[in-house]
Amino acid sequence: MSTPGKIRIAVAQTEVTTDPGANGTAIRAAMRHAAAQGARLVHLGEGALSGYAGAAKPYYAGWRIDWTPVTEQLHRTMALAEELGVWVVAGGNHRLSRDHRPHNSLWVINDRGELADRYDKRLLSHAEITGFYTPGDHACTFEVGGFRFGCLICIEVNFPELWMQQRALDVDCVLFSTFSEDPVFEVIARAHAAVNGLWVSIAVPAQCAPATPSAVLGPHGHVLRHARSDGPDVICVDLDRTDPALDIALNKARPWRDTARAGDIYAARRVSDPRSTDRTST
Repeated sequence: MSTPGKIRIAVAQTEVTTDPGANGTAIRAAMRHAAAQGARLVHLGEGALSGYAGAAKPYYAGWRIDWTPVTEQLHRTMALAEELGVWVVAGGNHRLSRDHRPHNSLWVINDRGELADRYDKRLLSHAEITGFYTPGDHACTFEVGGFRFGCLICIEVNFPELWMQQRALDVDCVLFSTFSEDPVFEVIARAHAAVNGLWVSIAVPAQCAPATPSAVLGPHGHVLRHARSDGPDVICVDLDRTDPALDIALNKARPWRDTARAGDIYAARRVSDPRSTDRTST
């Protein structure tokens, strides 16, 4: 469902395993549920389709795995996205050529069943960069229903510059996928949401939900809705620019901070005064 100034998104909290077939089945069930609730976009967690090395290092060591089912499940998910008319952002390992390690990615599938883009995690953990993944090198933004979305993954929550970049790219909502059981990630994401005036969708696997369930945060930094903490779930939330509760965050704080960062209003009001320049006087 989308009307001017409003779009409904879904966060799918699915069980993530090393079996792409099981993962794909869970993803497509969540997509059907989300589409039936009027969602235009379905957001899933880190590694949701392929599995994730962080939780299964022995399985992925050396990447001696069969990539065929990953590709098959991705294509089946793309086909269902077209059938349902929804966008899907799903985490997975993206295979590179020769002996290069894969990217830890988010596939962006449009409502025509096409791969519109892919976000490759740029700031990797120590374990990821030394043994499992190749870092990405680009930001990823796309538009659905008049809203601009951006993507970040897991420990990238700890780097304010990436969130400030999202704001500079005029993103409305950051799709933040993680495979984490650290509740502080939500705390940090709430701060980024409030400071930058962004909606934030947090998608985690079902097995991480007891510690920190999936959620959608408003641009005022408050939680709009949590998923359940005891298993798989799909939550749908309207991103609504006309919501009175978001008026200050969207229409006052966000544009004022842009003006403040530009600095002109301060430069024009600085004065030449010895009591200002002498910082050791009383």
